[in-house]
Amino acid sequence: MIYKDLIEEIDAYMERDPAAHSRLMVFVSYPGLHAVLWHRLAHWLWGNRLFILARLVGHFARWITGIEIHPAVTIGRRFVIDHGMGVVIGETAEIGDDVTLYHGVTLGGIAPSVDSESQKQVKRHPTLLDGAIIGSGAQVLGPVIVGRNARVGANAVVVKDVPEGVTVVGIPAKPADSVPTAGDSFAAYGTPTDDLPAREERAIAGLLNEVSALRRRVEELENEQTQRGVGSPPDAGEDTDIETDGPHR
Repeated sequence: MIYKDLIEEIDAYMERDPAAHSRLMVFVSYPGLHAVLWHRLAHWLWGNRLFILARLVGHFARWITGIEIHPAVTIGRRFVIDHGMGVVIGETAEIGDDVTLYHGVTLGGIAPSVDSESQKQVKRHPTLLDGAIIGSGAQVLGPVIVGRNARVGANAVVVKDVPEGVTVVGIPAKPADSVPTAGDSFAAYGTPTDDLPAREERAIAGLLNEVSALRRRVEELENEQTQRGVGSPPDAGEDTDIETDGPHR
């Protein structure tokens, strides 16, 4: 059973990382896999109330992988941490099946140093449901829920729930224009390129394009008037005749 579970974990990396050329390569050289395997041991120790030993195992895993996972964290099957350096997962976080994290991700709390006593034994970290993808450098903060097959773009800061199947980007994170579905192909680093930039950036780009188009049109009209000799101001000192229908007064 342990062998079958290990192969399943390795195959998840084979499926999601094009740089994974063999199971052996993944097993011996992928820090994300190593961190998860050490965590499963630490989590078992934590569940059996061997708290200090569990923390020591977690500390060792962080030392050799650069990935910090609290022993109390619940993690589902086929969890992939790609690259992994700098990933931090807090105590009450919950992670479903087929979830993917990239380097620099934080699943953290909000202001843990403020009135920390009242935050003990309460849910204060995120829940990632099945199939969620968290892009590199993203911060998911507080007891928020990232829905099934949702995606968080690189460097986004999530402080509110993310609905199922929605891609969020930006600071604070907001839904991108297009909505991926479970049938979409896997997108490296969490966000397909056609989901970026965010809608505000697209609106600004659209306005700039409109301004450029109007400027070109004005230049065309000015050139047409110049060619017809219409609308150009008279030379300085030149007399001009003004015809009127009525008598001068």
